[in-house]
Amino acid sequence: MMAGIAPAAPHVPVLLRPLLAAVAPVQGVWLDGTFGAGGYARGLLAAGAAKVIGIDRDPLALQMAAAWAGEYGDRLRLVAGNFSELDVLAGEPLDGIVLDLGVSSMQLDLPERGFSFLRDGPLDMRMSQQGDSAADIVNATEEGALADILYTYGEERASRRIAKAIVAARAIAPITTTLRLAEIVAGCLPRPKPGQSHAATRSFQAIRIAVNTEFSELVEGLAAAERALKPGGLLAVVTFHSLEDRIVKRFFQLRSGNEANANRYAPAKAEDAPRFDLVTRRAVAPDDAELAENPRARSAKLRVGRRTEAPAGTSDPAALGVPMIRPTRPKGRH
Repeated sequence: MMAGIAPAAPHVPVLLRPLLAAVAPVQGVWLDGTFGAGGYARGLLAAGAAKVIGIDRDPLALQMAAAWAGEYGDRLRLVAGNFSELDVLAGEPLDGIVLDLGVSSMQLDLPERGFSFLRDGPLDMRMSQQGDSAADIVNATEEGALADILYTYGEERASRRIAKAIVAARAIAPITTTLRLAEIVAGCLPRPKPGQSHAATRSFQAIRIAVNTEFSELVEGLAAAERALKPGGLLAVVTFHSLEDRIVKRFFQLRSGNEANANRYAPAKAEDAPRFDLVTRRAVAPDDAELAENPRARSAKLRVGRRTEAPAGTSDPAALGVPMIRPTRPKGRH
């Protein structure tokens, strides 16, 4: 490792090894749109990137990085913001972009952030620490809309039963902590068998997605990446659940001209020039060694595409299979 480079991060990001292999040789200017603890940025710099721009909407992530980021000098630039605006925030054409979706280990491990159903803390879940919290949504959203959130964003089959229980519980006292919400959800479902996920997993996922408008951020972020990448530039996306992966998979299919023709009798559609070539034909999953090191990686999938010279286009959320529900945000505090 080169002199002046910070030591390896204590947190090893998911699928880093196959990601670096898929985008090798790493060179030029890269952007890590979900900086977190900085693991991908460090990996890219160690692999040969001339510079990495790290973006995160969580102020804590950038605050924690201040202790070590200076050791990379001008090879690492940190920017506060959402990756949905990464083309503007980058300020220059990019040779590569990495997006690691979902909640970070750093956020999960801090009870005060309110993401984990295993640790008691305030029911928050805001990545940016601004806007409506999970408590705002849980305590102010109408029962039917709350059930829609749980079913559509969490694929929770017992969504109506859980929403009804939440409404009944909040009528007694506001739901303000993670463990109270987890207990309400768990009381509506059978006890998980050994090896199964916690009963509150899908509900917490759904509420977190709603709090952080994660699907609209993803659609806008993919479009921003398309605009920001140079011809030949690489986009690598790591997802953690089927809804995210479906959107990313669909994006690469449509942008690479690999959309399946479901009806051979349908009229032919006008074909746009492909904007990406697929680097990974199928999603890359963690191997046994990585699963042994990091059980949280079990649901992760990696997809990589290479930008062509075709001009950037627009993204239609419906065409990407984005789950749609009616507006659900309560009148919260801003």
